Amino acid sequence: MNKLLRLEQYTLKRPQELLLVRAIVDDELDEVAIFKGFSSSLTRSTASNPDVPMLPDTARIIEIDRLYSPYNPDAPHYIQQGLTWAEIEPLLIQVEV
Repeated sequence: MNKLLRLEQYTLKRPQELLLVRAIVDDELDEVAIFKGFSSSLTRSTASNPDVPMLPDTARIIEIDRLYSPYNPDAPHYIQQGLTWAEIEPLLIQVEV
């Protein structure tokens, strides 16, 4: 299972959380919000087909922020900031994704 799919599955199991993922895609920074199993790019256009992955397998995840939902970009309520993949993976394992 690719990393983005695992993060989407995590948010299905933790619907009170939103994940903000910063990644490098084709040498460009992308920021993706993941909430209740769906991903949406905050810096690029988002495909209307939810089966089209927001981040390709070649994307390099730089950091992940965990926030309480609902997300308010003007006043975000962080749970944790700047997590690496190695730091978020135990949370994914904890919810069995």
